[in-house]
Amino acid sequence: MNVGDRVRLMSGREEGIITRILDNNIVEVAIDNDFTIPVSRREVVVIAAEENKYMRSDDVIEAPTRKQPPAPVLAEKGIYLAMVHQSEELLAATIVNNTDYDILFTTGEERNNQYRGLQNDKLAPKATRVISHYHLKDFEKWPGLVVQFLQHRNGAPALFEPVTKRVQFRANSFYKSKKTAPVINKEAYLFQLDTKPTTIDTSKLQEQLAETAEQKETNYKLQAPDHEIDLHIEKLTEDHAGMSNSAMLKLQLETFQDALDRAMAANMHEIVFIHGAGNGVLRKEIQKILSRTPGIKFFEDAKKEKFGYGATLVRLK
Repeated sequence: MNVGDRVRLMSGREEGIITRILDNNIVEVAIDNDFTIPVSRREVVVIAAEENKYMRSDDVIEAPTRKQPPAPVLAEKGIYLAMVHQSEELLAATIVNNTDYDILFTTGEERNNQYRGLQNDKLAPKATRVISHYHLKDFEKWPGLVVQFLQHRNGAPALFEPVTKRVQFRANSFYKSKKTAPVINKEAYLFQLDTKPTTIDTSKLQEQLAETAEQKETNYKLQAPDHEIDLHIEKLTEDHAGMSNSAMLKLQLETFQDALDRAMAANMHEIVFIHGAGNGVLRKEIQKILSRTPGIKFFEDAKKEKFGYGATLVRLK
């Protein structure tokens, strides 16, 4: 069961198209290509193409339509996003691979700077994949679509750069983009995602990687933490008056983890974390992390005469 499949509701005679897979048990179905409803997978059955053709009533007399000259078929090779009419209202967002290469792709939506993944897969040459459905009546609310892809073919003599393409729909350009989509050979609103593929010079790539690694090794120097790390919130930030208890605990644990990681990387023998007595929440969280961290020889309360019960000594292997 996939996006784009035509299905019938088992509880009635309604039919529709799957527009989204919401989770493992729920799908969104566009009924009569108009309104969408969430339905349990168990409540729908996929209509086979042969059945759909067979079940068409011969008694239905369709109104004659005026034939219009088809738009010229777009023959150029390339990778496209095609918005294909399923009805006057519903459009299927479709990736079209009109190349001689396989493409590995991911797709997602962007709304208010928030990203949500849709699909990822391998698409063969001259193949298509429906990734989502959108209603024209909601055009102003459509998200931007993000498509990332990499072209590949076994035995190909060139290595191509990966491509990221963002498509933001605007009315003044959207309705001018109507053409006949390649491979599908249907009229659609068409957006080309690729330009001429950019090949990678592998020798230069290796040189760049070597230079980057050398530069990182030169620029990065591990800084060992202090022997004693004070985790009292006033020692970590001045602006803590408006912080919630959970936010303060998060900052304290992040500081603890960073210091512990650096201490282990610097081969320190021991380190002391000053957490205070308080209600014991921070102490318990620290010791919980230490108990499941490899490379810890043991931990215990630090010197009581100096710290009371407000610090933990960690001995490292």
